[in-house]
Amino acid sequence: MAADAMIRKNVSGLPSPDLTPTATVLNKPLSECRVAICTTAGLRSAGDIKLWMDASFTVLPNAARDLQLSHFSPNFDRAGLTADLNTAYPADRLNELVDAGVIGSVATNNLSFMGAQMDATFSAIIQDTGPAAAQILIDDGVDIVIFTPV
Repeated sequence: MAADAMIRKNVSGLPSPDLTPTATVLNKPLSECRVAICTTAGLRSAGDIKLWMDASFTVLPNAARDLQLSHFSPNFDRAGLTADLNTAYPADRLNELVDAGVIGSVATNNLSFMGAQMDATFSAIIQDTGPAAAQILIDDGVDIVIFTPV
């Protein structure tokens, strides 16, 4: 059996949360909005250690580009991220949108979670780290969050 078929077989019966999108309306023009990134790339600053099933998050200062990938699985393709950090963490693209007047500003800090989560209920993220991460963004006046699943 091929590896992808084996993985699919092993995870096909896992329960998954309802992630139905909710429509929203901005209360101001996009050109005045503050935008943040929340990625599941498991990015971290040099020296910060995260485990692959860690439900915590890392705060990434907007100017930081010396980021490291926490994923250590041999099955994770790092090629795109290695070639261009913006594939998972489009901070440079957001700064270009600010310069072009498309968005108002970029958040002081962005967030990175580890994508590999074995808890299919995401209970720690839903009840603990998710609200804590959201509070950081609220405190920074963020209007829009771009999620980059990795």
